[in-house]
Amino acid sequence: MSRLCVLALLLVGAGAGCSSADRAAEKAAPAGATAKAAASDASGSATPDSASPERKALLAAADRGRILGAETAPIWLLVVSDFQCPWCKQWHDATFPAIRKQYVEAGRIRVAYLNFPIRSHANALPAAMAAMCASAQEKFWPAHDRLFEAQQKWETLADPSAYLDSLAVAAGADGARLRECTRGRWLAALIEGDQARAERAGAQSTPTFFVGTRKIEGAQPLAEFRRVIDSVLAAVNKK
Repeated sequence: MSRLCVLALLLVGAGAGCSSADRAAEKAAPAGATAKAAASDASGSATPDSASPERKALLAAADRGRILGAETAPIWLLVVSDFQCPWCKQWHDATFPAIRKQYVEAGRIRVAYLNFPIRSHANALPAAMAAMCASAQEKFWPAHDRLFEAQQKWETLADPSAYLDSLAVAAGADGARLRECTRGRWLAALIEGDQARAERAGAQSTPTFFVGTRKIEGAQPLAEFRRVIDSVLAAVNKK
């Protein structure tokens, strides 16, 4: 798997999104500041040195599984998201299908999903766990879609684990392997690593997106994504 490059990302104006008040207070950056996105192989230091070869293989598979698009694509779109965030669902429903068809399937961009479960969203972490355990079975994107589509059905459940697992299984994951992974929280370190890297990059809310050296905050309309992506592609093609 190609490694994601370390990019310098310029902070831009915020849009509609989900945030955690305590995190925002702790992590707020001054206007115009430059952030660093260390989006190299997203498992990175999240893989414990003492982990068994089997567990390391699981982490590596989960990391690969949440990447979408051709290795030859010239730029990355990093999606920092929370499965329980309504603005993330809005972007998934209204904008992502067109981006996937016009840019990802056309080989123009490559997408990586980074988990950022907001603390005030009680079921965001279990949802991320189900998605990443599905990712270890190469079923991340079908599970990703089902989790967002059914968000209103699981977001208020007292214990969403069984329902979330059922969505991942419906997406094609093996149920026994998935439940062993989610119940054992085997990919918690990967999810925590995603969030730490996103915070260091300047993400304070969801959804946040990094396109090349550009940052987009909030569920902006498709036209804004086209404008930014086309601009970054044009700059890359000039080199």
